[in-house]
Amino acid sequence: MDTANSATKPAVLILLGPPGAGKGTQARMLEEKFGLVQLSTGDLLRAAVAAGTDAGKAAKAVMEAGELVSDEIVIAILRDRLRDEDCARGVILDGFPRTTVQAEALDHLLEESGQKINAAISLEVEDAAMVTRISGRFTCGSCGEGYHDTFKPTTVSDVCDKCGGTDMIRRADDNAETVASRLEAYHAQTAPLIAYFDRHGVLKSVNAMGGIDAIAAELATIAEAARH
Repeated sequence: MDTANSATKPAVLILLGPPGAGKGTQARMLEEKFGLVQLSTGDLLRAAVAAGTDAGKAAKAVMEAGELVSDEIVIAILRDRLRDEDCARGVILDGFPRTTVQAEALDHLLEESGQKINAAISLEVEDAAMVTRISGRFTCGSCGEGYHDTFKPTTVSDVCDKCGGTDMIRRADDNAETVASRLEAYHAQTAPLIAYFDRHGVLKSVNAMGGIDAIAAELATIAEAARH
């Protein structure tokens, strides 16, 4: 892990990218290299509910009623989490903000502690390639090893190379039609956010069609600059 020094400051990074762009993988690599903390909206909600915080109790009541948790509650939960000691080196936000209203609320929240969004990183991918990448995925039901029809097929058809299991699982929504629909929805939802971050001068674009290490190196350069 990178060691802290007086010249560094907490960084607030946002990773944007469609399903299959590699956000989770890259976030974990940034965590390990810089000691940043990945904050997922879903994980934050579950943790707040389990901890029984005021915001967590409010979220629990809303969820039990079958309703969507409001932006105000999510912001309150995020405010509590950012105060935790492990966030002192910086955070990577995953799944929030999703709208320009949420982005504005996040800006106000960060202003309270003298922070700001340092970089909103858009992982750029080709839709056609994403459909192929996601729709060909399957895993071994016995050991969880991941495979792909094109990029990582099993040596023997439908037999796991790792454990010899024959129970191969494909996610119901990992089909070409559904993936294409998810990508279309992502672009429609994210386009205003991309424009928002661009206007605020924090948008960074990274070609996410290359190798994992090459993408990680580019993200590391952005993260390093954000911390100084």
